[in-house]
Amino acid sequence: MFARLREDVRTAMHKDPAARNVWTVLLYAGLHALILHRVAHALWRSPLPPRELWRWMARGVSQTSRFLTGVEIHPGATFGRRIFIDHGMGVVVGETAEVGDDVLIYHGVTLGGTSLEKVKRHPTIGNGVLIGMGAKIVGAIRVGENCRVGANAVVNRDVPPNCTVVGVPGRIVMRDGLRVDPESGVMDNVINRVDPQDQVIREMRQRLELLEQHIEKLEDHLEEHSRRERSS
Repeated sequence: MFARLREDVRTAMHKDPAARNVWTVLLYAGLHALILHRVAHALWRSPLPPRELWRWMARGVSQTSRFLTGVEIHPGATFGRRIFIDHGMGVVVGETAEVGDDVLIYHGVTLGGTSLEKVKRHPTIGNGVLIGMGAKIVGAIRVGENCRVGANAVVNRDVPPNCTVVGVPGRIVMRDGLRVDPESGVMDNVINRVDPQDQVIREMRQRLELLEQHIEKLEDHLEEHSRRERSS
């Protein structure tokens, strides 16, 4: 237990530039949430009878953790090693979620489900994944190893390893260090490629400018027509 705690503290020191010393890290809500989740998970998986009593106790620990830290992790969720929950407030992890090793989770992240059946309904997160603030990963999908999920992205489909996913719904914009065309799926090694959303915004601005010019011409024409009627 103490060996795992030391490992968690080292992980926080490594992944959080704001971590000044061990004593500061020991105050982190994300660290407290992980420790309490291990206790709750052990109770949830206890083979001793009566099983429902152990699971009720596990839910009690998880709800206490939620009250103290703002992080809600179902006792049935499976967590790997060297995970760091930065800030943590608003993080929600469902019962059948599986989180691999060396994962970095920012605040507001949801690993949620989309099914009401008692099956695997939450995502599986591979090793080395970074999940940005406010991201939502929903359904029984898999996010491959070493992926990066952008802030506020909504991911509802499997993501291959070594990808960067952004947007709503989530789309792959980089894979294996190369840009990906979101329409064709073709990889491109041109790093400074124009973002598709930026291009759409520029096209909309151009159309608005054309419409404004057209409206000005119509107004000028109406004014000229009114002057002619008054003069006649």
